[in-house]
Amino acid sequence: MGLVLFSLSIISFGKSFRVGIDEEKPGELITTGVFAISRNPIYTAFGFILIGTFLILPNWLLLLYVFAGFWLFNRQVQLEEKSLKKIYGEEYEAYCKKVRKYL
Repeated sequence: MGLVLFSLSIISFGKSFRVGIDEEKPGELITTGVFAISRNPIYTAFGFILIGTFLILPNWLLLLYVFAGFWLFNRQVQLEEKSLKKIYGEEYEAYCKKVRKYL
């Protein structure tokens, strides 16, 4: 499920895909495809992958990895949202009201 969601996220991004946020040339705000369901489908996909890995090979070390991953994903999302609010303003605020952060 995580790999499918990740693939759909990349497809939805299209030519706008990049690593990080480019504040100088941000491009358009993507709100279609899986981004109409989740504001952060790539992080959600990685979360599913972490959980799936733990379910296949359950042990305390992987469980710790899952919790650390979720903490790091959430931290990164908070940083990115600050930047997106600055770049897109009201357009991003309206998008946030319509679409959940994760699922």
